[in-house]
This record gives sequence, structure tokens and C-alpha cells, in this order.
Amino acid sequence: MPQGVVVTGMGVVTCLGFGVEENLLALKSGRHGIAPPELLSTIHHEMPLGEVRADRGELISRSGPTHPPFWSRTALIALLAAREAIQMAQITPNHLTGLMNGTTVGGMDRTEDFYPGFMENEHYGHMREVFNHDCGGTSEQLAEELGVRGFLASINTACSSSVNTIMLAARMIGAGRIKNAIAGGADGLSRFTLNGFNSLMILDKELCRPFDQSRRGLNLGEGAAYIVLESEEDALKSGKRILARVSGYANTNDAHHQTASSPDGTGARMAMEAALKEGGLRPADINHINAHGTATPNNDETEAAAIRAVFTEPPPVTSTKSFTGHTLGAAGAVESVFSILSIGEQMMFPTLRLENPLMEHPLTYVTSPENKTVNHVLSNSFGFGGNCSSIIFSRP
Repeated sequence: MPQGVVVTGMGVVTCLGFGVEENLLALKSGRHGIAPPELLSTIHHEMPLGEVRADRGELISRSGPTHPPFWSRTALIALLAAREAIQMAQITPNHLTGLMNGTTVGGMDRTEDFYPGFMENEHYGHMREVFNHDCGGTSEQLAEELGVRGFLASINTACSSSVNTIMLAARMIGAGRIKNAIAGGADGLSRFTLNGFNSLMILDKELCRPFDQSRRGLNLGEGAAYIVLESEEDALKSGKRILARVSGYANTNDAHHQTASSPDGTGARMAMEAALKEGGLRPADINHINAHGTATPNNDETEAAAIRAVFTEPPPVTSTKSFTGHTLGAAGAVESVFSILSIGEQMMFPTLRLENPLMEHPLTYVTSPENKTVNHVLSNSFGFGGNCSSIIFSRP
């Protein structure tokens, strides 16, 4: 029988702030972090973004990597969040037996800075600036800087990337392959990402409105989040504070379309059903759903349909992307941290700016912070290409 897997540490960096406490304060007070771009060099000044409020110099100062010129924005915020998680878990990095990292952007921002000058003069800059352009490069930098010498994996499944790293870590710990791991993901904003999503015509020029009838698209954000997972047996033996249990998880793919969900939410429904089955839970056991909730016309309608298909009486639903924007590959880990905070605080955080909820697939939405019993939270993360993941965190 698989071992129980628990969370003993977590760290997060978003537009809401640096660290768990700053993010929690924003969630409790209903303060979002989405605003016109101040740090990203872009012609799209009309597009609200969830930027981490620190330029490259401040991020280097905060994180202190060994070779700062070659660290991307993604890697810098990843290092900050990972260190917080490790410190909270009271574990030394050389005792970590796994690091699983999810990212879609990797070192894109360094490439964007390097490429124009290099095209004009092939002797411009330093080629090492683009060595960590790929996603695996970010993971290797992180592992080397932290001193993690165990299993290393990089996952890029678009917007479900980082939650899939958590699933991989939980599976390997449960199977006895590794003793513990740090898992999560990071994505920094880049012009490539903003322009790409703009070309899909799914960005809102105003603040996003998840699950609202008037929603027009998402706001992009950036962030990083990591959690430390250990076997329940080891955590109890060492007397550690357990933040949550990983009860169930699943990853499915409906392969409906490269960038759109199936109209009836087939992939999302299958992921939620499989996660419940994996955890030995009934739909009625779930107290709260942290939805993928991107605020695109397609996602919110299909996700609502899927929730209605799984739950006879759906629990209260929220989309914390109304606070942070869509942090892409980091989203699943960021929202895992927020889900664990819901359990720890016994509080459901709101969906901001929701005034006229979807009518076709009616759900109960959290629109202001609510103190309620939260024993089991289901968090959804759905990526392009139909890659759908659901994970359940439970009260220890």
C-alpha cells in the first residue's frame, strides 16, 4: 500500500508579495496585485499584469545566487520561494532526495535581452546568458544553488506544469522511491509570453473577472511556489508540523484542441473524478474548490460544466487568479499553496470582481473571505493541449 504523503513546508512569490505571510495577508484582505506593466518592457501598456514588484537588481539582492549575471527572472523568484519552503520544513537541502520543477518560460527574459544585440554584433554579450533558456536549465540552476543532489525532473505541460511536479513527487514518495522532495514551479513574465497570449486574443485589457458573464479573458502574471513533501511516517517520527496531507491527484488529457478545452469539460471532469477515486473520497467530502478559473470564455464555462458533472451539490468555488493573474507554469503550485492556506486558516478566499455569475452551469462562488470548515480542498490546473490535473489537499 502506498505511503501517506504530507506537506511540511511551502514558499511563494507572486504579485501579492514575497513569502507566505504577505500572500496570505493579501488573500484575507481582498487585495489583488494586478496593475499596468511597470517592469516588463512592452508596447502593450494597456494590458494589466501580475508583476512581482521587484526589478532584476532587487531580485538578485534578495536571493543572492552564486552567478547572478546568468540567472533569469524565472530562476531568481524560484530560488526565493524554494528557500522559504525548505526553511519552513526545517530540512537541509542535502537531505532532500528529489527536486521537481515546472516551468514554461524558463530563461526567456535573458534571451530577449541578449538576442537583439547579438543580431547586430555577434561579439555582443555572453552566450552563457542563454544557456539556461530551456526549462531544464532553470531546474539545474536551482538544484545546484540549493545543493539538492537527488532525483531531478523538469516538467512542462503548460499551465498544469507545477501541479504535475507535485503529483510526481507524491507518487515517488508513496512508492518508496524517494524519501522526500521539493516540488513546484516558476515562470517570469516575458515579451514572448505576453505577445503570444495576445495573439490568441484571450487577454483582457481590464482586470479579469473569472466566472462572470462579462468576462473577456485573462490577465497574465508571474510567480513561483514550492512545497516540501515527505512521507507521513517520517514527518511524524521527526515531530514536524504537518501543513496538509496529499490525499488524491490525477492527470488526464482529452486531446480536444491545442489551446481550448472540450465544450463539455471532459478532461477536467475525468481529472476530478480520478483524483477523488485515488484519494478514496466522495464528492460530498470536498469542502472547497480552487478552480483553474482563468476568466477566458472557454475555460470558465467548460470548467463549470465539469464541476456540475462531478458534484451533485458542488462546494463553494473560487478563482485566486483574480488576485495574481495567470502565473502559467507556476499556477498549479501557487494555487496549491493557497489551498493549503485555506486549510490552515479554515478560510475560503474570494473570487474578486465577480458580479454576474455564469448561469448555464450554476455554482456557489466565494465572493468575500469566509470562515468555514475546510477539511478537503480540490485544486484544478488545466493546460493547453488538454492536459488536465486535479489535486486534493486535506487537513492533517
